[in-house]
Amino acid sequence: MFDRFNRKLNYLRISVTDRCNLRCTYCMPEKGIKLFRHTEILSFDEIAGFTQVAVSKGVTKVRLTGGEPLVRKGVTTLVRMISEIKGIDDLSMTTNGTLLKQYALELKVAGLHRVNISLDTIDPEKFRAITRSGNLTDVFEGINAAKNAGLLPVKINCVIKDSKEEEEARAVTRFCKDNDLEIRYIRQMDLVRGHFSIVEGGTGGDCSLCNRLRLTSSGKLKPCLFSNIELDIRELGFEKAINLAAELKPECGSKNETDAFYNIGG
Repeated sequence: MFDRFNRKLNYLRISVTDRCNLRCTYCMPEKGIKLFRHTEILSFDEIAGFTQVAVSKGVTKVRLTGGEPLVRKGVTTLVRMISEIKGIDDLSMTTNGTLLKQYALELKVAGLHRVNISLDTIDPEKFRAITRSGNLTDVFEGINAAKNAGLLPVKINCVIKDSKEEEEARAVTRFCKDNDLEIRYIRQMDLVRGHFSIVEGGTGGDCSLCNRLRLTSSGKLKPCLFSNIELDIRELGFEKAINLAAELKPECGSKNETDAFYNIGG
């Protein structure tokens, strides 16, 4: 499956929930967010059915995101349903890591290949300030659980303001080297202002290479993170929504004034 600019679209990112057990300062406000009603959230059958169609169109890589995907009740059942779809070479999850101690082995058994874990500091007090309540020990235990379960390679997503040479980022870098973890540096983004850049250690943010479609937990298919374009898969049907997303995918991102990171899965 190709878009108008001859980019091969083979990567589907699925937000399974807009809820999270942390409230990171760069992701959501301290209070007062508007969450989707439960009736708006896609069922596991809808997500798996859509993924099956997407794979038939050429998708080979699937990532589950949130919010925090592990707060979605029964999410390992969804992992198993997606892992049984023939044609997926890479099934991963982005998580804050706080619940991985509980779910890592179950996720591996269900068919998840690997995880990306968000970690912006290894200082407990700074972590609590960034997340507005988080316990860094939970993340460390989650990282160990992921490694022990074989969810490899474990990749760390480190949000930076300007450079990976910042004090906190350097400390996270040392932690990753000492613990056999891969690290990616993601410059802090702003959807409304259209601020984004290429991920250091990955290809995210490079519009010329973008191979992604994004499905929100409420069933909106977005061809670009930094765009207001979205297609309702329930109204259009799965295949038509995918075809239109490929047709409408912009050459380069601009702004997104309709979503937030907690409901689109950055």
